[in-house]
Amino acid sequence: MMAAGTKKSSDSVNETAVIQLPVAEQARINRERADTYHRYQIDAAETTDLAKYPRRFNVKVGKFGLAKLIFKEFFKYFGHWDVIFSRPCTYGVFSGPIGGFAPRPDLCVGCLRCEVQHPEFVKVTHNPAMAALGDAYMTAKHIATIDEEARKGTVPVRGQGYRGRFGGPGFDQMFTDMSEIVRPSRDGIHGRELIGTSVDLGSKPMRLKFDAAGGLLNAPKMMSIQVPFFYEVPVDAVATGIVPKILAEAASTVDTLFFLPDSTVDSQGLAGPHVVPIIPAGRIGSIDSHGNGTRMVEMAEWNAASWDLVSDHPLLVSVRLPFAGDWLSTMKEMIAAGVSIIHLVADHHGEADDGQFIMDLFREAHFALIDMGCRDEVTLLGTGGIAGADHLPKAIITGMDAVGLDLPLLVAMQARLSGDTKTRGVAAVALPADLDVEWGLQRILNLSCSWRDQLLEILGAMGVREVRRLRGETGRAMWCGTLEDEAFGDIEGYVGGGQ
Repeated sequence: MMAAGTKKSSDSVNETAVIQLPVAEQARINRERADTYHRYQIDAAETTDLAKYPRRFNVKVGKFGLAKLIFKEFFKYFGHWDVIFSRPCTYGVFSGPIGGFAPRPDLCVGCLRCEVQHPEFVKVTHNPAMAALGDAYMTAKHIATIDEEARKGTVPVRGQGYRGRFGGPGFDQMFTDMSEIVRPSRDGIHGRELIGTSVDLGSKPMRLKFDAAGGLLNAPKMMSIQVPFFYEVPVDAVATGIVPKILAEAASTVDTLFFLPDSTVDSQGLAGPHVVPIIPAGRIGSIDSHGNGTRMVEMAEWNAASWDLVSDHPLLVSVRLPFAGDWLSTMKEMIAAGVSIIHLVADHHGEADDGQFIMDLFREAHFALIDMGCRDEVTLLGTGGIAGADHLPKAIITGMDAVGLDLPLLVAMQARLSGDTKTRGVAAVALPADLDVEWGLQRILNLSCSWRDQLLEILGAMGVREVRRLRGETGRAMWCGTLEDEAFGDIEGYVGGGQ
């Protein structure tokens, strides 16, 4: 019995020796595995402004009222010099050599503490020069926020709570639902648990098909980018020169795509894996002329005969579809012909030619594919109306796989826009005089980093592990108009505005 027991013990030892490695060896293998893992990130670095924006607020101080206050406090707090010579503004507006007699409004953040305490002689007002920036859609607040994001590469935090409207037009109609915060550790920004932001472009077959020899007949034809946004064609005023060069390099660094007319790609030598040449339908046969690792091209407009020339081409081919006329019927025709990537385009205010906003249009396109039973076989790209970081996840919720950025990229490089800023491509643009590639590149990287981090914040708050799962998740959103209809619909005189 003892011999048998000894043998069993020996077998157990040998078995353990086979399964478990020495601690030092296991540690070495773990280190090698860790060294080969690279977590995706965008390197941000604070990049100062080249051109100074107008200050946000004007601060007016009545000299007589201030002198009267100081005189009164001199006798009231005599001997307490720290009180008499204190500066009441936390942000340093009254911390100059002569205090409030020469305020420094550039430092004002609009907390209004000074005006609340001394309304008789202090007045804080919005600066009209700042308010004049932008237009009715991309407002001065959007521009100031984008400038801060492009300067610092961080998530803007005001520390004063939300002071905007409860609801409004456009993307302000949607509220994202944070009621399913079930895993506080799922935090992609601070690294406790990974949240994926990569998306796939191309077609995923609903089922695999094999030939008699076992060969795959319908292999997925697709590619991935690391973020659910791409860089759209700059407006005509800066469609050539330094701006395309900056955006092409930024797309390569971020691992996303930059859409650009094929003529500019050729003339500036920008062909590469992260640049998508936009080719007119009549010249789509020249698709093979774009080398240097080009992975994808875009047909500028739909033409069935031209599509037949490239439908089986090894490169991915997307087709541009403006929200004009009977676009939905055209989209269905494209899908029937085998188009796997459709690029839906609105104007810079996110409207179709009939005035409809893109949130409604995106949902219509998304649910049309669901009704056709081919949603996963088609990639939807959406461009137009993206003016803030919160617009990105909202566009994905309404059904887009990836979203195009246009005017925010120019604002990040401190371009001043004027003229018709709604119609695509025609705005007048004034770039900073000292703009160079290195500075512009870092500003775009900072903006991309900030917007991705804000996307991670929303995904983490929803408990969503990857952005692919957010696509079309309209159950994660609420519409202000719908909520108001439910709450006030039975009240006499209420005029509904629900979706």
